[in-house]
Amino acid sequence: MAETPSKEQLEAAHCWEAEDRVPGRPAMTAFRRKLRYHQAMWREANGHPIGSQPIVPREGKPSRPAGSRLPLDYARETGATFLTAGALDAAKTRTSFVEPHQSFDHQRLWADLLWSETLAFNLFGDLAADLALADRAVHAWWPDAPGTVSEIRFAHSPGRFDPAYLGSLRAFDAAFVLDLDDGTHAIVAVDVEYHERARAATRKPIGLPRHLEVAERSGALESGTVEAVDRTDLLVMSLEHLLLLSMLQHESGAWTWGRYVVVHPAGNTDFADACSRYRALLVDRSTFGSATVEELLDAGALRPRTVAALRERYLPD
Repeated sequence: MAETPSKEQLEAAHCWEAEDRVPGRPAMTAFRRKLRYHQAMWREANGHPIGSQPIVPREGKPSRPAGSRLPLDYARETGATFLTAGALDAAKTRTSFVEPHQSFDHQRLWADLLWSETLAFNLFGDLAADLALADRAVHAWWPDAPGTVSEIRFAHSPGRFDPAYLGSLRAFDAAFVLDLDDGTHAIVAVDVEYHERARAATRKPIGLPRHLEVAERSGALESGTVEAVDRTDLLVMSLEHLLLLSMLQHESGAWTWGRYVVVHPAGNTDFADACSRYRALLVDRSTFGSATVEELLDAGALRPRTVAALRERYLPD
């Protein structure tokens, strides 16, 4: 990756943010600062105005310029953060309805250039508009996935707070639904991480019995894994994997094959390491996977113009 911008460069671009520092992990600090600066440079190069912190300033309240953001009204009017018509259409479609109990940050989706959910739309939005292309892409990325792609869902959960699944609010950034010959479905559920760092999280005790039940029935996790990942940076990854496993165990029998996949840039060493450590806890790894953004782009599954736009926007190299 290109040289880390200096503090002076970051300040001049309104990109010096204390939250980008990751104590004890200088490589992640440098990575996060590079990405923020790169987004500001992309915004300037494309003639987009600068946004602010907070995203929507309030009269009489302090605010400041934020180089890696767009003004919200401008972002909504122009759709500037979305790289293709397909990505923009997918975002408009998804924000036109509400899944039960969903929590969705509309402001960041449109205005925060670092937002991973927006990257999900930019990566997969063209595929949502062309299911034949989507089917070729899914089988290029995950050749063992059975069936034919019939739908792409964004910011999706099969059932938030539904005890028949995981009884939680966890959701997938994108989900590829595939139709199988026997009338059931397969799913590739994707979590996209871009600028994020890996953070420890704590499980709500009320969820533990269900999490243990799903893990035991799946046979995918080493004994003790559910308890071991609590209060660590692997908990959220584990919960989303368990959500996928709960779909495969649902009494409807609708889902008979599935995989949970974490997608991140190669330079995000936090998530590269977290995926490696979580994979080591699995007895059966067939339902879990990871891929870098670079690997997805290198596979030749997306249109060349989309690949070029994604590289320019998201990968400082």
